[in-house]
Amino acid sequence: MAKLINKKQLSRIVLKGFKSIAECNLELTQLNILIGCNGAGKSNFISFFRMVQEILDGHLQVFVSRQGGPDTILHFGRKTTEQLEIELYFGNNRYLATLEPTQDNRLMFSKESFGWRSSGNSIMQTQALIGSGNFETQAFKGTGTKKDKDILSTMQQWRVYHFHDTSDSAYVKQAAPINDNIYLRPDARNLAAFLYLLKNNYSQSYQQIVKTIRLVAPFFGDFLLRPSPHNNDVIELEWFEQGQDMPFKAHLLSDGTLRFICLATVFLQPTALQPETILVDEPELGLHPYAITILASLMRNISREKQVIVSTQSVELLNEFSADDVIVVDRKDGRSLLRRLHEDDLQEWLEDYSLGELWKKNIIGGRPSK
Repeated sequence: MAKLINKKQLSRIVLKGFKSIAECNLELTQLNILIGCNGAGKSNFISFFRMVQEILDGHLQVFVSRQGGPDTILHFGRKTTEQLEIELYFGNNRYLATLEPTQDNRLMFSKESFGWRSSGNSIMQTQALIGSGNFETQAFKGTGTKKDKDILSTMQQWRVYHFHDTSDSAYVKQAAPINDNIYLRPDARNLAAFLYLLKNNYSQSYQQIVKTIRLVAPFFGDFLLRPSPHNNDVIELEWFEQGQDMPFKAHLLSDGTLRFICLATVFLQPTALQPETILVDEPELGLHPYAITILASLMRNISREKQVIVSTQSVELLNEFSADDVIVVDRKDGRSLLRRLHEDDLQEWLEDYSLGELWKKNIIGGRPSK
């Protein structure tokens, strides 16, 4: 199992009352692969991190409204769940928040605080309240210590990616502002601008991305990254086929190839730009089995330094990892139950079967059940 080597990264999450997750107390490591059947709650777990991003951006109420109100966020609504409780642990430090629904269909912070303890002390020594009765986070007002600034800096470096939309109208296929390149956006809408930055400033990382794409799509030559001839302030994704000099637009890439380009860019971007925690929901969509093998290798490599959280329904992807990397999500009585596997418990089974086979045989759970 890839143990946490960076104390700034998320080591444990305690979540009570979020969507299908009535209660969750889960330790996280560098590499976390969520498996489960349709509707088990994998995407709900990933979406929690999106909510945290909205909280930190000061957009909690926008998020609540877009979700359809607090009753769609609270586990079976406010009649069943009176409040949403959050505890995020970063080694010895933690962020805590309790959110309650209001009559005007908003979520209010009934309590928001930071906590920390001295290294080696199992008792949390200090907890500082930073807000109560507020509708947006007060976290950035802080406690006057470096610890809460470190926690916030880490949380702000979480990135949740989803590359499901590869339709003709997908943002990744449209022209984008050329200066939108600080980070790769969740839906890769600024992919061309980001690759343009890498080509000009991080040539080694850029070349590694191109070479990796060729492993999966041997016909791929290179990108043509240039300001639009009609408007130098925008850029559009263009590419060459091997041995050809006529550029093609993104809409001539297959869905699977385009998704893999996005994924390769995420996992091979230069260290200076890498998020602290990378989350991807079902990255295997549309990928050939060999592409999945390459993807797994990219995930393992980056997890040596950064934290990776991925949800999947792919047996092929699961087979690329060890049991200790896997979190099984089951659904029982309307609740999502999350538990980490342990290789020692499965040693006899793994002598004869792969993880994917054990999943299909329902030995490890994560399969549909009544």
